[in-house]
Parts: sequence; C-alpha cells; structure tokens
Amino acid sequence: MRERIFKLMDDHPEHHFSAHEIGEKLNVQGSAQHRRLMRELNALEDEMLLARDDSDGYQRAERLGYFQGTLRVNAKGFGFIDLDEVSYYVAKEHLHLAMDQDVVLARILQGGSHETECEVIRILAHGNTRFVGVVKKDRKQFYFLPDKDLGKRRITVTNYAQFPLVHDSKVLVEIDSYGRELKGHITRVLGYKYDPGIDILSLLVEHDIFTEFAPETLEEIRNVPDAIDDAMIEKGRHDLRDLLTITIDGDDARDFDDAISIQKLPEGYRLWVHIADVSYYVRPGTALDREAYRRGTSVYVTDRVVPMLPQVLSNGICSLNPHEDRFTITVQMDIAKDGSVRESQIYPAIIRSDERMTYGNVNRIMAKDERLVRRYAHLLLMIDNMMGCSALIRKRRHDLGAVNFETRESKIIVDEKGVPQQIVLRERGESERMIEDFMIAANECVAAYMKWMDLPAMYRVHEQPEAKKVRAFAKVAKTLGYSFVVNVAQVYPGQFQRLLEEAQGEDNFDVLSAYMLRSMQKARYDAQCLGHFGLGLKEYLHFTSPIRRYPDLVVHRMLRKYVFAQDQDATAMKRDQEWIAQAAEHASVRERCAQEAERAVDDMKKAQYMEQFVGRTYTGKISGITRFGMFVELEDTVEGLVHVSTMKDDRYQYHEEALALIGEHTAKQYRMGQQVRVKCVGANRWKRQVDFELIEKSRRQRPPQRARRRRRQKA
Repeated sequence: MRERIFKLMDDHPEHHFSAHEIGEKLNVQGSAQHRRLMRELNALEDEMLLARDDSDGYQRAERLGYFQGTLRVNAKGFGFIDLDEVSYYVAKEHLHLAMDQDVVLARILQGGSHETECEVIRILAHGNTRFVGVVKKDRKQFYFLPDKDLGKRRITVTNYAQFPLVHDSKVLVEIDSYGRELKGHITRVLGYKYDPGIDILSLLVEHDIFTEFAPETLEEIRNVPDAIDDAMIEKGRHDLRDLLTITIDGDDARDFDDAISIQKLPEGYRLWVHIADVSYYVRPGTALDREAYRRGTSVYVTDRVVPMLPQVLSNGICSLNPHEDRFTITVQMDIAKDGSVRESQIYPAIIRSDERMTYGNVNRIMAKDERLVRRYAHLLLMIDNMMGCSALIRKRRHDLGAVNFETRESKIIVDEKGVPQQIVLRERGESERMIEDFMIAANECVAAYMKWMDLPAMYRVHEQPEAKKVRAFAKVAKTLGYSFVVNVAQVYPGQFQRLLEEAQGEDNFDVLSAYMLRSMQKARYDAQCLGHFGLGLKEYLHFTSPIRRYPDLVVHRMLRKYVFAQDQDATAMKRDQEWIAQAAEHASVRERCAQEAERAVDDMKKAQYMEQFVGRTYTGKISGITRFGMFVELEDTVEGLVHVSTMKDDRYQYHEEALALIGEHTAKQYRMGQQVRVKCVGANRWKRQVDFELIEKSRRQRPPQRARRRRRQKA
C-alpha cells in the first residue's frame, strides 16, 4: 500500500489529498482496509515521509516545506536550522518549546519577516537531557538555576532533600519530563560554586566528560604489572633494545606513547616509529576496554588531563619512559629521497628509550645552543638525520597538496587555585613539526597496508569541503584582498595550500587561515577508507596515540589479530568490520564532546583572566563580522564582542556581500582583518563572555587596492 500511496502523490504533485480521497483513488473498501490505510498514513507521517497541510490534505513532506534538522538557539531566544545551503531563521514564537540542539521537524514559512523562515512542528529528539547549574536558597526554599540560558523556561527539581545542599551548590540535574516547565532530579553534587576547580569540573560534566573511573576498572588495574619480565615477551616480538631510541614531547608531558629511531641509508633514511603497545594490556571485553571505549579520548584542559586510561597505565607500563623496557608496535619505514616510503614493516617489538627529550631542548639544539649541544653530543647525529628525513617527508606532503594550517594557539597559565595569571602564545618549533611529519608518515603507512590487505580498520576521514562553505570562504578571501577562483563542486587541497603560501607573513594571514579551517569538513572516524582531504592522502588513519585515543587502540588490535596472529577468519573479519562502523561513529561523538569541553574551558578562563582588566584598552584585529556586531581578537587570542548597539557614532548595517559593518550616514566600514582599538567593558567567566567597546578606528585596510598592487608586481 505504501508504494501505491507514493505513486498517487507523485502523479499529482500539486494536489493535497484527504484521507477519504486517498481511499477512493486506491479503491479501499471495507472497514478493515480503511483501518489499514489509516495505520499506513500515520506511520508515513511518523517517518516524516508524508505531511498534512492546514486543511488536513496529505502530500510528500518535502513538497509541503517540511524538513528536519538540529536547532541552534542563541541567547536572544531565536534560532536557526541549517538545511543544505540555507540557514533557516526560527522566531522565538515559532520555537514551540524546542531548545538548543533539539532535533526537530520544521516547516518553511511563506511571507515571514525573514527571507528564509521556518517554524518548529515537532521535537523529534531532545538535545539536552542533563543540565549543570547552581542550587539557590531563598527563604528556606531551594531552586535550580542552570548554567545554560533557557530564557523564561524553568527546571523543577524533585529531590533536593536527598543531598546535603547549601546556597550555590553546583549540581548535575537529569531531565525526567519536558514541557513548558521541565522536571528533573539531581544525580550528582559537584561541590561549592566558588571552590577551586569546580568551574572546570562543571564544564567537563556539562559536556559529558567522565571524570571518575568505574570501580570495576580500578579493581582490574591492580593486576597490571609494573615492569616487563622475560616471561611476558611473546614469540615474534622484535628485540630493538640496542637501537638508539628517544622520545620527544612537551615539557609537561607525562605519558610518552611514541619514540623514534633513525639511520642514514645511501638512498635515504630508515625510520622506526615505535608506538606503545596498549593492546597488550587493554584486552577486548575487559572493564578497562569498556571504560576506554566509553571515554573515547583523553581530554586536555587548562589545569588537568582527564585520561582515557588510568594513570597506572598511561604514565606507567604503557608509557615509553627512558631506560625502561617497553612493548611497542613499530612501523619501520625506508624513506626514499623523494619522501616516499620505499619499503615498510609493521611488527610488535620491545624497546628501551635512551633519552626523554623535550621539544624545547631539541629546538635549542637545532639553534646551536652550546650548553645543550655539549650535553646531548651523543644525539647530534641522530637529530641531524631526523631533520633530513623530516624535510623529505614534508616536501612530499607539500607536493601532494597538504594544507598546513598554522593557527595561533595559546596556553593559559593558572595558579594553584586555578586563577589565570597569564596567557601566552604556544610556539611551534621545528622539532614539533618534525615529530608531526613522522607520525603522519606512520599513520599513512599503516592505513595503506590495512587497505591493501583488505583488513578491518578504523580510518580517519576528512572529506572534500561542501560547496556552500567553499563559496563563503571565497567571499572572505576576496574581502581580504585575495583571489580564490575554484570549481566549488570539485576543489583540491593544493588550491588552499597555494593561497596560504601566498598570504604567509601578511597581516591578514591569521584571519584567512582561521576562516579556511572553518570552511573545511570536520574530520571523523569511519570503517571505510575515504581519504583525507587536508593531508592530500588517499589512505589515512590514527595509529600513533593509543594511550589517549580509542580509534588508535582499535587499529592496534586489528594488526595484532589479523597480521601478527595471522587470524584469517572471514566471519570474524565481517563481524569486526560491522562493529568498527558503530564504534567509529561513537568515537567521533566522543571527540566532539572533548573538543567542545576544551573550547568551553578556554573561553571561561580567558574571560576570568580579563575580569581584572575591565577598563583597559587594547589593539586587536577584527576576526568576525555579524549582524549584531564584530568580534575582535587580541594578540594573546582573547576574543571579545563589540556589539553594534555600542557603536554610537552611526547606525551600522551588516553587508553580507562585503562582510562588513557600514555606517548609514558616514559610510565608515569595519572589515575582517582590520586593526581597531577597543576597551574591555565587561568580562564574565560564568557566561564565558568578553565585551569590548570601540575606542577609535585605525586606518582602514584596503584589500582591493592591495590585491591590485600584487597584480602589478607580478606583471
């Protein structure tokens, strides 16, 4: 019957059929058939394949302007739903109790106040099932204020009496029922709002980051050995303990999951990338494995790390600590002079790291620091070989069109109470880039092998950017004075690469690079090998960080099972492939949770840092333009909003084509990348918000003239 209903609709796309008309057209007779028809129509409505107009006439849902999407609601109470290349506006009165991140069924409105406007018809899935907030006490009565702004919506909590609460207790509330008033119950008391560290803990919990290990996991790690003895060494594990091996990590790193060995060859280099063999200790089906899967990734925030694995593993037996025997899975690669891998092997090994080196020290050795050169004289040849090998690998990546995003990152330095004292820019030196080159080479090598052998694997996928985002970026580039003319339906990474190289060293480079990054698709995990656009690679996965990423652990297990143990069970392969498809989706979600938590903590601590500087003036750069104002980024990466309402010298309108705010009377223009003077007029750590006001406008940059000047120079 379903197919007949669809055919009727498709044959008469302009007609809206009543249930009675459908019954007549399909020759439905008798009460039993009629009931069957109504059940089918109701099911098609539930599946959002059919919809009804205001007169109860049925038609294909999309023809009636129905669609589904995820709602984004801002602080002012209205929202947006993105559909294909259009962002639909949802007025406050058309939300119909839907909240931020809800998956909704919406209908396009004709003749609304906006060109593209819709209303929410039905909430399909609630995006928020739990809220972090504070318990307030007023006249011996408790009430709950969520950290998220819900407008006039309230959350009624039913179980205050079960917990020892005080005014400003920070709690987690699980929602039991939705409506005009939400109802929920407290599941966890986090602490007192103003206690050190509670602010960060609150954000971690809000973003579904698990901060405590399950009791069964803690019980299980008691059996983990502290050191390797001979009885643990498996047959087939290569003994590389005599090979000169070092780790290179940040100054404050505690878990070392990769180490490097290298030799010069007549036709290039032999490079060993040793990765901690976490799969030896974390076996499938164990409490440790369930915990690692649930977490998905380690989370790094200002003053702490929330590890994927307990520290007894991540900082202990799995960490490639100096002068200690450690199990690894090693990728041995012969790198040719053109940077390609001529030959490779992947095998389980045992190593003993000779030195724990830091990025800073290696960078200083490269810069000929005399003290460090003397101290590490025995490593100078090795470091020289690493530099040479890295240069070959990087040249090949460049030739493949890899896009090198050099975005500015900052480090927030806090005191023992978690109060920000300083924000400094992170320096990325040659040693950081060198290790990155080696890790990417190993990841690509393993991915190519798994793909060639047709083995189950979890790939790192980065697909081609969407056409609408390429168009938007081209507009930004033009505004900044650059020409980016491409076929939006088929772009290549080399086109982005060349534009970045053209802009390197210029004032607008940071803004251009940031917007280019936003135009890209988000990288994700998948059971299918779909390539990595940003790196210009056909095969890629994550293999090099199994201590902190579950997908890497999955790849290690597949190697152990199907390569080292030579298990060729086709049924097992099919089963693993199906499981990986589900696990990849989960890992991608967990990664997004971690990224959002890290970003939220950064924003909060930057706002807290700026609380002491309210009233101070700064020179910053316009990093974004919107209808309601412009975002200005300071040198230390703190970003604040200049709201259009504070710009009193004129009435400024947002011009989308020019991506500028332009005064109606004075024709003053504010564009991205432009330097401005601002005063910090407000900062609120709880809202994660910094507010600026414009002091004066510095001389306007004129990108079009700059672009013409470049063309003359080329001519």
